[in-house]
Amino acid sequence: MKNFKHKLIMLATSLTVLASCSPDNSLVSVAHNVDLLIINGTVYTGDNLTPQSLDIAICEQVICGLHQTGEHNVDAKKIIDAKGKVVSPGFIDPHTHSLAELRSSDKNHNLNYLTQGVTTVVNGNDGEGPVDIAATANLLEENGIGTNVALFVGHGSVREQVMGREQRFATEAELTEMSALVEQAMIDGALGLSSGLYYVPGSYANTAEVIALAKIASKHNGIYDTHMRDESTFNIGFLSSLDEAIEVAEQANIHLHLAHIKALGVDVWGQSQQAIEKIELAQKNGISISADQYPWLASGTKLHSAVMPKWVMADSKEAFYQRLNDPKLSEKLNQEIKENIRRRGGPTSLLVTAFKEQNLVGLNLKQIAEQRNLTAVATAMQLVQEGDVRVASFNMSPTDVEAFMLKPWVVTSSDGTNGHPRKFASFPQKYSEYVRNKKLLTIGEFISRSSSQTAKILGLQQRGSLKLDFKADVIIFDADEFAPQASFAKWNEYSKGVDAVIINGNVVIENEQYLNKLAGKFIFE
Repeated sequence: MKNFKHKLIMLATSLTVLASCSPDNSLVSVAHNVDLLIINGTVYTGDNLTPQSLDIAICEQVICGLHQTGEHNVDAKKIIDAKGKVVSPGFIDPHTHSLAELRSSDKNHNLNYLTQGVTTVVNGNDGEGPVDIAATANLLEENGIGTNVALFVGHGSVREQVMGREQRFATEAELTEMSALVEQAMIDGALGLSSGLYYVPGSYANTAEVIALAKIASKHNGIYDTHMRDESTFNIGFLSSLDEAIEVAEQANIHLHLAHIKALGVDVWGQSQQAIEKIELAQKNGISISADQYPWLASGTKLHSAVMPKWVMADSKEAFYQRLNDPKLSEKLNQEIKENIRRRGGPTSLLVTAFKEQNLVGLNLKQIAEQRNLTAVATAMQLVQEGDVRVASFNMSPTDVEAFMLKPWVVTSSDGTNGHPRKFASFPQKYSEYVRNKKLLTIGEFISRSSSQTAKILGLQQRGSLKLDFKADVIIFDADEFAPQASFAKWNEYSKGVDAVIINGNVVIENEQYLNKLAGKFIFE
């Protein structure tokens, strides 16, 4: 139980509110080669929920001095005066889909995250992402990346590499092969195992398969991150899926992290309270659990994932399309797709946000169906065969969103995808709506649940806090101006209010201007 107890202690520490924090007041001399000094800011260390008056010295990539403002004679090559601004650890996003941009030559700056104050992004969530962690890490660092990145190894990716998209349980030999892939990924620096049990092909696996692979991640002190099998009533139900996730954690002796926790769809609105009670009872019984959440009432996914039955998508795209057009399956498909659309709030609640046919972007499924003089079901079946269609699915209750957000074990994430403003604005959206406007959280709570607490959950040992010898990932933002500019109408607008971003000791944004520096690293803890 060594790993499991370690995680419990780690989380208990992360949830403790520190009323005060005594910085190291020893002077840092010129001999220490201070490269950067941040002065006069209102500092939240990430571990401390109350602000402090501290000056922060940075030597090369690390924080080398924390001093009461003005009570030192530190000399530095560069000084940033943060008077009137908030200074905090760079935010850590535990759930993104930014790997395509990081691999590219023109968007690898990850500027949509930098302008949110995010200095570290996690990829490989939902059971997706690369199986070969070492090769991916090498490629990213060779090309240069704008943010730090950490990776999960995805159960779905491993399963597809071994057995394709077949709708069946794994054989013993296949499970042995998958286990070897997870083992190597953990050795190469994966944070743990992620699953997307709602998605094909992860949805075809039984619980025993997931437990077996999670045990390997646990052996390497990793965590289990899951998009649960059901966040609604699509198959086994929201609360039963939560039971399954808790069973995996208990049987595999691993920390459980619930991805983008939500009660999705009209059938499960109000079940946040039951879910919270179930999670907190499990925590009391010794199971280590945390979650992340994005601050929007609409989820985002591809249309086929949103409304098509899982059985119809088995094997290959060609087989998927053949089933959609099989007259013998017409009645069954019509009933199941119609029900899935209902679960998500009906055809008016499915807004097309990204599609090759630009004239359809910004229309909901009902409007497109009326244009085509078809039913919503027939329109959905047509659209998924015409190409990838991303939709915003307006399916969450504000009461449930706020109930989860108030819990100290829930941290901030984006789950950023094209067509949804969460990719460009989740952190400022949470701050603007729930800190500044509704005052649901304090600034200190927001920062902690966007930085230090996330680092502890992920097992990142030297990031997420402003501490001596920690990596110098630091942001400076204006508490009055930090705000989203993206919306569902214009999803890809950069956020405003982040004055400066420092990554691994390098200033990459100054005076809200990107300096064309790629200072990110692959994080191997």
